[in-house]
Amino acid sequence: MKVFITGVAGFLGSHLARSFRDDGHAVIGCDSLIGGELANVPEGVEFHTGDCSDFNLMQRITQDCELVYHCAATAYEGLSVFSPSLISQNILGGSVSVFSAAIANGAKRIVFCSSMARYGSNAVPFTESMTPKPEDPYGIAKVAAEDVLRILGETHGVEWVVAVPHNIIGPRQKYDDPYRNVAAIMINLMLQGRQPIIYGDGSQRRCFSFVDDCLFCLRELGHSNDVVGEVVNIGPDEEFITITELAEEIADLLAFDLDPIYVDPRPCEVRDANCSSDKARRLFGYMTGVSLREGLSRMIEDIRDRGPRRFTYHLDLEIVSDLAPRTWRDRLF
Repeated sequence: MKVFITGVAGFLGSHLARSFRDDGHAVIGCDSLIGGELANVPEGVEFHTGDCSDFNLMQRITQDCELVYHCAATAYEGLSVFSPSLISQNILGGSVSVFSAAIANGAKRIVFCSSMARYGSNAVPFTESMTPKPEDPYGIAKVAAEDVLRILGETHGVEWVVAVPHNIIGPRQKYDDPYRNVAAIMINLMLQGRQPIIYGDGSQRRCFSFVDDCLFCLRELGHSNDVVGEVVNIGPDEEFITITELAEEIADLLAFDLDPIYVDPRPCEVRDANCSSDKARRLFGYMTGVSLREGLSRMIEDIRDRGPRRFTYHLDLEIVSDLAPRTWRDRLF
């Protein structure tokens, strides 16, 4: 089978590409390299540099691809409040371009990686039956892309599935990005002997998903007949912890003397975010395979091997005001 994966130089896309390649499938992928690295692209994958918003490019490189995974995204939920144009154009415009090109080229199924941000202000745990209530431009753009995929899929007779990953962690995650990936940021800081910075009082609660557990779910969404036209949360729903507890866990693994720096809360940040995995368990017997502690240990080993890095402020704020986090305005990382 010929599989097309966007964001193939990124974290999730590169792991998914490796999985399909190892099973003997032909894998084609693209990446703009805004948040990805060429070193992440698995050997044997046909790689194209380019932005998903380039419809002509997408139409050319998705030819004969039966299965399409749209993983690419400027996944900056917090930043989207201050750079809404960049984030919205990338998420919605890029998604529509990929969907349109894939359908025009006769793809049989499209799997869209949405975001837990779709649930927004709903009560936890988030279930797929909930009406989306996104709290920021990123989440709004993801929900809009879902709606476009549904309409295009139903109109043109193409199978579609919406996957909802949440807080994925693991090796090859970008850890020098000051705008996202809280666990990776904390590990990078602590390996440099620096204290982690926590927004608000640190009592926000999250559930983290090790990438291997998400891969199982994504692969199932690519072939199961029971998921067509469905939204499915992917990843664990156990170990719901606060951000301060996350810092404590990482510090314990590193034997680091923890004294976090607390700064003002980020605007529009959802306090509690946790997805139920009951639907994935019911549909294809999902079971969590990697605990949070084990996942963090593997991340630490990976970042140690690659070496701590200085943070790169590679995206500019479109709206600069006193509401923007000091970590970004004053480049505290």
